[in-house]
Amino acid sequence: MARSRLSRRMEQRTKKNLLLSILGIILVLLLVFKFGLPLLINLSLFLSGGRGDAQLENKNPSFIAPPILNSLPLATSSASIIISGVASKDQTIKLYINDELVNTTKTQDDGSFSFNETIKPGENIIKAKSTVDDKDSEFSNTIIAVYKNAPPSLNLNSPTDAQSFSKDQNLIEVKGTTDSDVRVTVNGFWAITDDSGEFSYRLLLQNGESKIKIIATDLAGNKTEKEIKVTYNP
Repeated sequence: MARSRLSRRMEQRTKKNLLLSILGIILVLLLVFKFGLPLLINLSLFLSGGRGDAQLENKNPSFIAPPILNSLPLATSSASIIISGVASKDQTIKLYINDELVNTTKTQDDGSFSFNETIKPGENIIKAKSTVDDKDSEFSNTIIAVYKNAPPSLNLNSPTDAQSFSKDQNLIEVKGTTDSDVRVTVNGFWAITDDSGEFSYRLLLQNGESKIKIIATDLAGNKTEKEIKVTYNP
């Protein structure tokens, strides 16, 4: 009987410890989701350093967690972009674009921050640092913004405008070239495009005159369009 009572006590204690562990994991996940990684790092430092040293660590921290930048679209057709992220409260955020310090700002009460910046054509490499009492953190994660302000090239090799087809030539191949990383549609359907920008699409012609509309769209949303007419007489 004593062994049975002891076993029940051990089982109850094990269940209690397991429940507390699960609740602790859920609490940590909620903190990360709501406040981000910087708060979790600072909380870990607070717990490891003890309550007696908390005020000293807050005034003169031995470690400053870097900010976290939110992701951006890979390419944009606008030179003006908003760069945002999250860090700890009451920090100064230094923004670097292409390794040049371009701006600073203070974090909000919830640790969030944002910049409205103008970027240059081409690739822009964006990073940031947190600063407390003139001490900088390491660089944040790196995000890249590509500014494209010109439409993509579009050359149609075949067919040619006003070209005529007859008999069994009702299935033709629309072929041409554009820039790399550009999507091409033919009459609203995706064409096959390779890494060098060559594209092709097999189009079934109807009797009489047919319009063929080709649209090239780059990652920033810039478009180039061409339209031709061909005739099929069986």
